[in-house]
Amino acid sequence: MPTPDLTATQPRPVYVIGAGPGGLAVAAALRARGVRAVVVEKSGSVGASWRGHYHRLRLHTTRRLSALPGLAIPRRFGRWVGRADVVRYLEKYAEFHELELITGVEVTRIERAGDDAPDAPGWTLHATGGRVLAARAVVVATGYNHTAALPDWPGRDTYAGELLHASAYREPGPYAGRDVLVVGVGNTGAEIAVDLVEGGAARVRLAVRTVPHLVRRSTAGWPAQRTGILVRRLPVRLVDRVGALVAKVSVPDLAAYGLPRPTTGLYSRVREGAIPVQDVGLIDAVRAGRVEPVAAVAAFDGDEVVLADGTRISPDVVIAATGYRRGLEGLVGHLGVLDARGRPEVHGARTAPTAPGLYFTGYANPISGMLRELARDAVKIARALARAERAGRTGRTGRTGRTGRTERTRRA
Repeated sequence: MPTPDLTATQPRPVYVIGAGPGGLAVAAALRARGVRAVVVEKSGSVGASWRGHYHRLRLHTTRRLSALPGLAIPRRFGRWVGRADVVRYLEKYAEFHELELITGVEVTRIERAGDDAPDAPGWTLHATGGRVLAARAVVVATGYNHTAALPDWPGRDTYAGELLHASAYREPGPYAGRDVLVVGVGNTGAEIAVDLVEGGAARVRLAVRTVPHLVRRSTAGWPAQRTGILVRRLPVRLVDRVGALVAKVSVPDLAAYGLPRPTTGLYSRVREGAIPVQDVGLIDAVRAGRVEPVAAVAAFDGDEVVLADGTRISPDVVIAATGYRRGLEGLVGHLGVLDARGRPEVHGARTAPTAPGLYFTGYANPISGMLRELARDAVKIARALARAERAGRTGRTGRTGRTGRTERTRRA
């Protein structure tokens, strides 16, 4: 198949960067409003990050509250949708909405359009293969978990043991019968630790730097996500007090096992970016002694791991569930739209005053559920772009009608 000339398509479309849930949702919402959107994805398929997650992973949000605009998640996927079914849903979503997808092309830099077309403001996208794409607006949706973040621990580079980031972990089979240290007690670290003990690891320790807030994923059929939706606009101090009371009733005190209750409020921590850990077996594993909380990692020394309390241990494997960076600096860092942590200063339907027509979605981790908020953002962004078009601020666009249900995917 010949490589398409991406710059020859007129009129200029809205380019959506990233074919994960956020990018697909925006593209579908735009198409529903008659605005042509082209999704550019650096990998070979939609949902690349979901394809790479560990096999055990399930949504911590309910099926009904995780659907993207215009297509429900099938009931047969269950209440807590598994990783593989999320991928299937994203594939079906792109096909159902007949989204224009260009795979195998990475956008590496976004710049304001030149002064040679003052009547048609917009953006210039530089992509792999020397491609230069003209867009009247851009939606950046490259994902919250974009670039694995591995702390620069002293001695890390000369560590004689096996060290990997959680992004490289898939399933517990390779670690059966081995001594494993999981570093980080967010949702990923907690779930991997449980996966390891259930998969036959000989010993699993969990290095804890900051004690997390543990919550039940569901209580008497009521999902924690719905509570998150209800409280997100309430005063922080009120939610902190209520959260502490609920925790005392629903979550046992694990202080004797090395996991005491946090001293900071649940919602205060959420506002700082720390999402509570939903229990998928960690509480029982800690109480049974199958997962052993230990102090945070301070350094590596030969084949030993030095913990913050001075303890030295020699695990066979260290799995670092230490989070991700957004990885936006090379793409838009020169535009002055990122904060000190490398996250967009504004997101959703708002744009920075210095960057009209440049939108971001999916760069927060809300207590109300990532997919739910991506879906809401998509509708708001599409509405804003359609309104801007009517006002003549982003140029004209052609309308696309639905002529079938065959995914129009091009590989460059």
